[in-house]
Amino acid sequence: MKFGRLDKLQHGYNAMTTCDSKMLMDIGYQVMEPKEILSFIDTTKETAFVILTGQISITWDEKTETMERRSLFDENPYCLHVPVNTQVQIKAVSAAEILIQKTENEKLFPAKFYRPADVQCDQFGAGMWNGTAERTVRTIFDYTNAPYSNMVNGEVINRPGRWSGYIPHTHPQPEVYTYKFDKPQGFGCSLIGEEAFKISHNSWSAIPGGDSHPQVTAPGYAMWYSWMIRHLPGDPWNKTRTDDPDHVWLLE
Repeated sequence: MKFGRLDKLQHGYNAMTTCDSKMLMDIGYQVMEPKEILSFIDTTKETAFVILTGQISITWDEKTETMERRSLFDENPYCLHVPVNTQVQIKAVSAAEILIQKTENEKLFPAKFYRPADVQCDQFGAGMWNGTAERTVRTIFDYTNAPYSNMVNGEVINRPGRWSGYIPHTHPQPEVYTYKFDKPQGFGCSLIGEEAFKISHNSWSAIPGGDSHPQVTAPGYAMWYSWMIRHLPGDPWNKTRTDDPDHVWLLE
């Protein structure tokens, strides 16, 4: 299944993709109530926890940090990235929503806590095509700063009425996008190969390796999405990109 919708999130874990799928990643939203306490540990998978809304206290390896986020659009995220067999406890200070990403990885590596200042933030498409593909790209971790990981985690802010994932391009590694809008009625369009999907709040796209995947948001609606890539054995995503030859003239 290349596309899906969660619509209204439920308390607890809201699954999108699994390691058993072609995406090779467990991805979902954890919705927590104030004062709720949860514990996580996985014996076969590395895990990334990214705060989306609210405030939480997160504990691992006898360390405790606070994650807080009021705006997906104006604030870089906090993220905790841990290897297998790491006990993580989350206490919700307020109602909170957390994006959880997992994949199989037997390597042991030091857990890493990313603060907003640690997140790389770039402007893509500036000054090109009359500004129709300008977007903000945030990279929490990838092969450059976390070569021990089997996955990549970042975010994109799509300005209203503009494109991202542009020009159309492919890479062999699978990728998942999870979408939210500044207004719940916001919408856009995701293209995977020749298939089109109307993006809505809390929908997602599961992109098989080798398919192109541009997308656009409707005028008047800003779109946030998380982009998560699974490295392949012996073939990590190292900013890997093959541009569609029909559209490379746009880069001239």
